[in-house]
Amino acid sequence: MKKFILKRLLISVVLLFFVSLIIYAIMRCMPMSYVETQAMALATRPGAKSYEEWVKQLNAQYGLDVGVIQGYFIWASKAVRMQFGDSWYWNQPVLTKFQNVIWYSFFLGLVTFIIEIIIAIPAGISAARKQYSLTDYSVTVIALLGISLPSFFFATILKYVFSVKLGWFDLYGIVGRMHESMTPMQQLGDIIWHMVLPVVTISVVSIGGLMRYTRTNMLEVLNSDYIRTARAKGVSERKVVNHHAFRNTLIPIVTLLGGSLPGLFSGAMITETLFQIPGIGYTSDVSIMQGDIPFVMFYMVFLAVLTLLGNLIADILYAVVDPRVRVS
Repeated sequence: MKKFILKRLLISVVLLFFVSLIIYAIMRCMPMSYVETQAMALATRPGAKSYEEWVKQLNAQYGLDVGVIQGYFIWASKAVRMQFGDSWYWNQPVLTKFQNVIWYSFFLGLVTFIIEIIIAIPAGISAARKQYSLTDYSVTVIALLGISLPSFFFATILKYVFSVKLGWFDLYGIVGRMHESMTPMQQLGDIIWHMVLPVVTISVVSIGGLMRYTRTNMLEVLNSDYIRTARAKGVSERKVVNHHAFRNTLIPIVTLLGGSLPGLFSGAMITETLFQIPGIGYTSDVSIMQGDIPFVMFYMVFLAVLTLLGNLIADILYAVVDPRVRVS
């Protein structure tokens, strides 16, 4: 196992190198960036230098006056030392801004992940056990609705019903107008209350896929020969499902959940932007729109690291879930 993990880590480093190089090249080819925006603003001042002169000066200031390959290695040499520079738009170090916003996204992702597991896996198993019943059809309809609903559309409906019509929640934001005058516990409750609609949005949209996945795999396992043998021996249905079938159903589900774990830190860009939750997703969306290359580069590489880490976790969990799976 140690050799396998070491080998996968080395492969991940190589993949990360090429992925980050591609990301950097794309960032350098952005049609509009913070440099051009700043140059336009500075050039309009009375007696200021021309737009071209400002662009040349700002490019030299931010290290964009060299080629893509040379610029990438300059960036990478600093990145390996965890020096990602200052954000152009937020006017603070990239890592400082990241530390300030990541916990909102982590809380949002963690609650959604727990809800997804608690609801989707039991619902999928129940649908498989009672195939073609009312329960099965209900789970199928709910799953299809969740898969089909775009997050921005469902979030808009929730905001219209519960914010505009009923007035239970604010339209956007993470805190209310009286947040500063509240006690610490009331402030925590205020933040949690503002997280309800974003959590519901992400949960409903993401829960359908796991429901369908669990149901399909559970049906395949329940129709296996060893399940029929266990039933023929007189083993109770509960033990057949919970002990024999469920463990084997977990093997493909682990792949899906392993890839979902890094999502706890990656943020939900569309949902956070719609509700203006100041998490990593919303911050990255604003940074992309403003052409903030340092922060966007960090965010994209951060997502690449999370993806590689998720794949590694899924492979390791195979051997934990199924004793038949061993890594030589």
